[in-house]
Amino acid sequence: MSAIARYFHSKGMSVSGYDKTETALTKELEQNGIAVHYDENVEIIPKEAGLVIYTPAIPKEHKELLYLKQHGYWVMKRSDVLQLITKSSFNICIAGTHGKTTITTMIAHLLRHSGYGCNAFLGGISVNYGTNFWTSERNVCVIEADEYDRSFLKLSPDIAIITAMDADHLDIYGTAESMEQAFVEFSNQLKPGGLLVSKFGLKKGSALKAAKHLTYSLQNESADVYAANIRLMNGSYEFDVMMKGNILENIVLHMGGMHNIENAVASIAVADSLGIESEKITAGVESFKGVKRRFEYVIPPGIEKRTIVEPVFIDDYAHHPEELKALISGAKSLFRQRKCTVIFQPHLFTRTRDLAEGFARSLDLADEVILLPIYPAREEPVPGVTSKLILDKMENTRARILSKDELLRWMKEEYVKNIDKEFGEVLITAGAGDIDALVEPIKEIVEKVT
Repeated sequence: MSAIARYFHSKGMSVSGYDKTETALTKELEQNGIAVHYDENVEIIPKEAGLVIYTPAIPKEHKELLYLKQHGYWVMKRSDVLQLITKSSFNICIAGTHGKTTITTMIAHLLRHSGYGCNAFLGGISVNYGTNFWTSERNVCVIEADEYDRSFLKLSPDIAIITAMDADHLDIYGTAESMEQAFVEFSNQLKPGGLLVSKFGLKKGSALKAAKHLTYSLQNESADVYAANIRLMNGSYEFDVMMKGNILENIVLHMGGMHNIENAVASIAVADSLGIESEKITAGVESFKGVKRRFEYVIPPGIEKRTIVEPVFIDDYAHHPEELKALISGAKSLFRQRKCTVIFQPHLFTRTRDLAEGFARSLDLADEVILLPIYPAREEPVPGVTSKLILDKMENTRARILSKDELLRWMKEEYVKNIDKEFGEVLITAGAGDIDALVEPIKEIVEKVT
């Protein structure tokens, strides 16, 4: 939504909006001249609004949305607006239940850094540029294609990427099979002669048809594009990318997690298909600083104060069991000797109910786990569904549920007193709710001690 807001603002239009809570992102929008209010109050809606754009994340009974619909305003879903904006452009659309924000941002960065140029509509904030939207004279759009509410079926890709189709959004799709079929339909949205890039081994992989089709993988040599000779370098990776007719050697990626190497492989495949020179791709990947809240180093590795090894602090948007699994296993593979503590805020009552077993198994990979109460977002509470549903299914005995205030007290009174100062530790905050508001307070607590 904020990328769409930035788009219209860049065109010189007056833009304002509502959000449930104030965040770093909304503050930045306000600083850029986009008014944001946080009270559900029809009295403060700009009555002269020419177009109202909403996301399905807004509850249907929201007072402002109901008022606008009932009083004749031009009201459109975000996906419909994005469809109109990109109707006549060359579109690179990235879809999938995991990895799409990082891949979208990396592709957009490779096109911008190399001088190829693109318009970008991202689902996260690019650390390189401090925004999730930018424009270019080249009529090419790089778009994060959201599967929620089947929004991605409104897009017309020239290049489509599918990263994963694991069960999610079952409140919309009903079954995993129905969701998988939606991704097949997304691949059918390709324009004639378009390129499909999909992860090797997808459940419905054989149903994905395209005039041109490449598969990618982390290391599976049966894929069309994959990584080889992966080397670890203090929180970064160096590797080669094997493609039919081309090999890129000594790629350096300054992002943690093996899953991000795989994301880089997909991004490189797209850049190569556009004819961008190998040297420019290599330089672009090495200069990529990542995405806010995607394996983001809040306290990076390699920092030492006195003789104390400071903990590594990672913040991530992970809100699905597979994302958590990749996040935790990635951190533990990078920092093998360090204890791993995860603070996780479940997102949505329905997702917690449907995927509690998966969340428990992924969180069991950590050495210690703190669960926060569920962040409801657009949902009303579901009877019997709390964070305890996950806790009760976990085998890890070093797990508990704390409120936000209790968490900060625990950080000050227990966590910092037991930090391993010889080998250091890995601390992870994860979730798609408002857990990001705790990142700075937690960082301050840890840094004061070390």
